[in-house]
Amino acid sequence: MLLKNISVQLLKCNFNFRVLNNYTRKFNNNIIYTRNMTSIANNNEDEKESFKMTNHEKFLFDLNGFIVLRNVLNEDEVKEMNDAIDANIHKAVRRETKGLKNAVVNSKLSADGSRIDLGGMLGWEKPHGDPFRRLLVHRKLAPYITALCGEGYRLDHHPLVILQGKNSEGFSLHGGPLSGHDGVPEGRFNPELQYNCRNGSIWNSLLAMSVSLCDSDSGDGGFCVLRGSHKLNFAVPEKFSIGELKGFDDHIYQPAMKKGDVIFFSEATVHGAMAWKRDEQRRLALYRFAPSNFAYGRGYLNNFGEDVLEKCTPQQKAVLQPPFAVRLQRKTLTEQGEDGEVKQYKRSEVKMKHDVAVFGSTYF
Repeated sequence: MLLKNISVQLLKCNFNFRVLNNYTRKFNNNIIYTRNMTSIANNNEDEKESFKMTNHEKFLFDLNGFIVLRNVLNEDEVKEMNDAIDANIHKAVRRETKGLKNAVVNSKLSADGSRIDLGGMLGWEKPHGDPFRRLLVHRKLAPYITALCGEGYRLDHHPLVILQGKNSEGFSLHGGPLSGHDGVPEGRFNPELQYNCRNGSIWNSLLAMSVSLCDSDSGDGGFCVLRGSHKLNFAVPEKFSIGELKGFDDHIYQPAMKKGDVIFFSEATVHGAMAWKRDEQRRLALYRFAPSNFAYGRGYLNNFGEDVLEKCTPQQKAVLQPPFAVRLQRKTLTEQGEDGEVKQYKRSEVKMKHDVAVFGSTYF
């Protein structure tokens, strides 16, 4: 009888521990605003709907101006990207010139070392360019970009790999819906960097996607953000933007990251980077996307590089189109990204013939 009672009590304890453990994991996820994609199967037809941005995630993005997704890329995908970077590291450029420094000297975000930039990944030959081109339409990412930029989203800037060694400088706070301290009168409406949400639909004039290729803990440095600043009505004070005003530490947030994690943030959200303190080199791939008919950068003028389109799938090519409206026969990626078909809205033959008669072209 005694052994039976002990067994029952042990079973109860084990059950309570599992309930508490599940609750703790759920509670911690809410604290750090993340979604863990580890358990979502890549090739399970029944689970592809799980990649869609949830209402809870939309609430958190609307509240904070950013969201962190955990374990988006697996170990093999991260290794492919890091191997490609290693093979092309000789093309990287260090930001050593004074005019290229990203932090004010002797400020909270400064350090002795310089950031290193590497571009051109979309034009790299197989196999090195493949993982970077795939990120344009990745099945786990395309639903989020669609939810945050709208149907027919497009790549706006050339993608960039950022590298930092230990004790290299961060980046003063920048971005936001109002002008800061870059020569434009402070506090003016900034039409290029805006966030809006109407009837449950989110719109960002410019959306950043940062793919982490290294680990970092809170306090190691790297991406930092001023939560909720995508809705600010007063310009960020200059001293605050360099970390030299009281309250900076109370309001700035630097998330811990693991290889394969992804941060989506609106460029309307004030953000920057803390100086890198970790022994391991900081590595990330940064992409910027925009709505179909909106542009900040000019990378599309040269098709994002020589022979890039020839290396792309039809889905990837759709993301590299110039800015124009979806209804004007734009080739449009679906929410399924690389797994979906490219669709194209039809336009009236009568209207196109009229355009030819008036403009000498089937489009205006």
